[in-house]
Amino acid sequence: MHDTAHSRLQRWEDRTELPLLAASLLFLAGYAVLVLADGTQGPWRDVGLLAVAVTWACFVLDYAVRLRLSRLRPLRFVRRHWLDTVVLVLPLLRPLRVVKVYAAVRRRHDQPRLSLHARVITYAGLSAALLGFAGALAVYQQERGAAGASIRTFGDAVWWACATLTTVGYGDVAPVTPLGRVIAAALMACGLALLGAVTGSFASWLLDVFGREGDDEAPGR
Repeated sequence: MHDTAHSRLQRWEDRTELPLLAASLLFLAGYAVLVLADGTQGPWRDVGLLAVAVTWACFVLDYAVRLRLSRLRPLRFVRRHWLDTVVLVLPLLRPLRVVKVYAAVRRRHDQPRLSLHARVITYAGLSAALLGFAGALAVYQQERGAAGASIRTFGDAVWWACATLTTVGYGDVAPVTPLGRVIAAALMACGLALLGAVTGSFASWLLDVFGREGDDEAPGR
């Protein structure tokens, strides 16, 4: 029974991976419209609100279906899938789901993993870009108009997000509001996680390549 539930859950996740990725991009686009079009006239805010509401409903539906397919009690499901729960509450963190892909790579020690490594590296790179964009939007929303803020424009927020994700930290612009600093701390942690996934997968891929080359050369010696 457990194996059947697990296989059903796995099939559902495989089928919904790309649609949920598209929904994540639509959610981010809607949120960007809400932040950047703040105070402007026209239907843009309504469009942004609709996109955010519809995509968030899709995330809730996916979570409910996976809870049902898992056949686990709600509290046990939440403990086992804590990252999915956090992402449901804060959809801007959906790029962090790359951690699950990276874990799948680490588990498959007895299977060819080159395609999986490439997938993790590509997904993590895109996720870092999306997460940086989302962080810039969130910080800009909190910092604009704040007393003593150095992040006055969205361009300032993007520059700050790039410096934070790459752990450079120039310090020329920084959030001053309490919530802005919380977002900054979360972005630092997320950036380290994504960079760790990229570097770890790339190093493991290089070891696989060199190991196969060594196996090919051994019989000829």
